[in-house]
Amino acid sequence: MSEQKICDEQYMMRAIELAKRGEGWCHPNPMVGAVIVKDGRIIAEGWHAKYGEKHAERNAIASLKESAAGATLYCTLEPCCHHGKQPPCTEAVVESGISRVVVGSRDPNPLVAGKGNEILRNAGIEVVEDVLRNECDALNPVFFHYITTKTPYVIMKYAMTADGKIATVTGASKWISGEKSREKVHMLRHACMGIMAGIGTALADDPMLNCRIENGRDPVRIICDDSLRIPMDSKLVRSAAEIDTYIVSGNSNCDRGKAEKLKDAGCRVLIEPGENGKVDINALMHDLGESGIDSILVEGGATLNYSILESGCVNELKVFIAPKIFGGAAKSPVGGEGVKLPADAWEFVIADIERIDDDVCITYKRKKD
Repeated sequence: MSEQKICDEQYMMRAIELAKRGEGWCHPNPMVGAVIVKDGRIIAEGWHAKYGEKHAERNAIASLKESAAGATLYCTLEPCCHHGKQPPCTEAVVESGISRVVVGSRDPNPLVAGKGNEILRNAGIEVVEDVLRNECDALNPVFFHYITTKTPYVIMKYAMTADGKIATVTGASKWISGEKSREKVHMLRHACMGIMAGIGTALADDPMLNCRIENGRDPVRIICDDSLRIPMDSKLVRSAAEIDTYIVSGNSNCDRGKAEKLKDAGCRVLIEPGENGKVDINALMHDLGESGIDSILVEGGATLNYSILESGCVNELKVFIAPKIFGGAAKSPVGGEGVKLPADAWEFVIADIERIDDDVCITYKRKKD
């Protein structure tokens, strides 16, 4: 490996570290980090800190304390070349005098998609592509999915015992996983734009479904509730004026009076009619995507988990396994009718295995067709 390539990868790793600082705050934009290097020194850094604010490249350029003429910019994602909430980053790069740009990921946004790099090259700037591309791509599976499908990236999360139970025979489930695992779940809530649960969970636990880590961001709450059974005095409804909350029914003949009361309390009520009065999950995902929600963490019970899997919307699984045995006929993570043959199974591949104290967290990604 050449000395230049080693240097490029080292600075790109730093840009990746910076990009992660925007996690949870820049939805539905991607996480991006940028590093400007001149004469073997880092002279400026930046990242996309919050949606609507400056992008990583412009933040780095704005922090310069000396001229960037002849410098190299390391950017985890191809610089944008279109007007959105912010002006094109390519303009700022060209105006700065930067002579070389090293890019990690290519931007699948049709408004960019190679055009950003082309503009830089046409301005006489050397562009090097695909440096640590896999590592840079790993920053933004949510953005890549959302920008190409306009539907949310869906992560299904559940905690179960070593014998595959999500509760005891009495329905008790607190707690299966350990404290550190539960902290990680709150980090997932911060990282995802929305969180989804079923009415069964809402009635059994009266949850807040908020994020309880320091400086965390509360996700938009989405409750699938076919008959609008959610109590008006539930924590979800009482806090709907402070935290965006969707109550979703699949029954076109649901109680309109209850729907109006929920709206008056600050909830958004959606009617997504499907078969047998159940929520049409695919239609719901389309509408949530249209409203700008790019990612959803599903923390449902066995019924909702089956419906989401059956819809084909699940992109990723986060499975927390605790070293406990419940036994008996308690519920497993996925209910419903189930598949009839092994060949009909929903297939995933293992992306990561992490030990968290005594628990194990396995991340699965949906297997490509």
